[in-house]
Amino acid sequence: MAQHQSDQAPDPLPLGPFDVEQDGILALREQPARAKLQFEWRGRACEAALTPEGMRMGAVAGRVPSTASLPMDREPVFSALRSLRPELPLGWRLGLTADHRIRIEADTAVRTPASPVTLIAALVGFAMALDPYLDRLEAAGAESLPLSPVTRH
Repeated sequence: MAQHQSDQAPDPLPLGPFDVEQDGILALREQPARAKLQFEWRGRACEAALTPEGMRMGAVAGRVPSTASLPMDREPVFSALRSLRPELPLGWRLGLTADHRIRIEADTAVRTPASPVTLIAALVGFAMALDPYLDRLEAAGAESLPLSPVTRH
């Protein structure tokens, strides 16, 4: 019995929201909401999600102190936020959530399909570039937040 070799590449291996090609390249399938990685950087909850345009990364950089417990500590943090916003790299965003968590987000272009090395390099680049902004927020009195159980394993 003769074996026939197919000229077609084997089907990719499904891995969560990705298809893993024969050469190890990750390709995002049609479920971008599930393609998310959560990690911790300097005790802060961070996440990265693949989008059709690239990768969206974000971090909870801290929290503005509560009016009830530390009302005089709020203004230095708000002042730091005002001064940080125009200094952020192009494409980065700084915002406050309803509970006064400070969020820093960035979108970056990632060639797709991407290898795991490409994705990790983008995450490390974001985390390293985030450091001076975290330092300034800490110095201004931004509160650190406990990590959620999702990021604490």
